Amino acid sequence: MPTLYIIHGWTYTVEPWAKTVALLEKHGLKVKMLHVPGLTEPSEKVWTIEDYVKWADQNIPNGAIALGHSNGGRILLNLCAKNPKKLKGLMLLSAAGIYEPSKRKALVKAMAKIGHPLKKMPLVSKVFHRLTGSTDYARAPKNMQTTLENMLKSDQTLNIEAATTKTRILWGKKDTITPPRHAEKMASRLPNASLQLFDNWTHAPYISHPEELAKAIITTYKELM
Repeated sequence: MPTLYIIHGWTYTVEPWAKTVALLEKHGLKVKMLHVPGLTEPSEKVWTIEDYVKWADQNIPNGAIALGHSNGGRILLNLCAKNPKKLKGLMLLSAAGIYEPSKRKALVKAMAKIGHPLKKMPLVSKVFHRLTGSTDYARAPKNMQTTLENMLKSDQTLNIEAATTKTRILWGKKDTITPPRHAEKMASRLPNASLQLFDNWTHAPYISHPEELAKAIITTYKELM
C-alpha cells in the first residue's frame, strides 16, 4: 500500500485530521502522521529549523512522498532545500515559509510590551490575542515560544529556490493565516512546482472540507508517483 507522510502544523493535537486520514486510507492510501516534537510529541527542548530538518530526515524514508501543512510545510521546504533528492514528491498545504516583512508584527511586538500588565486580565488577554493573531504563541510553553520565534526567523534565510523536488501546492483562497499571495510566491520561486487554489478552503481544510481535501491529496499523490 502506498504511504503518504504528513507533518502537521502548529497544533497540539492531530485529532482534527482524523476524518481526512480515514478517507485517504479508505481509498487505499496509507497515512503516516508524524508527531512533531514539542507539539504533538513531548519535548522540553528549544528547537531550531535545523533540528526539525534533521528529525524529518530521520523519520521519512528516502524516495517517499510527503505533505506538510503550515509549519509542517516550512519544515519540509527546508528539508528539500538542503536535500532536493530526499523526497520523490512534496505536497505543500497552506505552507509557511515565505518571509514577508510586516508592519503588523512590529505593532504586535510593541503592543505586547506596552500591554503586558493589562494582558494578565483574562478578558483583555483574550481580546489582545484575537486582535494580534498570537494565540499559537500564547498557548505555547516557554520553550515552544522560543521555538516558534526560531521558525519565523528561519523564513528569512530559507533558500527556497534550492528545493528542486517535484512539488504540488494546494491552497485555500480564504486562508487568512498564510494568505494566497504566499502560495503564488512559492509557486513562482520553486523551480519544479505547480499551484492549485480552492475557492472555499481556509487554512485548515482538513476540518472544513475533509472530503475535498482527501480527493485533492489522492489526485496529487498519483501525479507525484
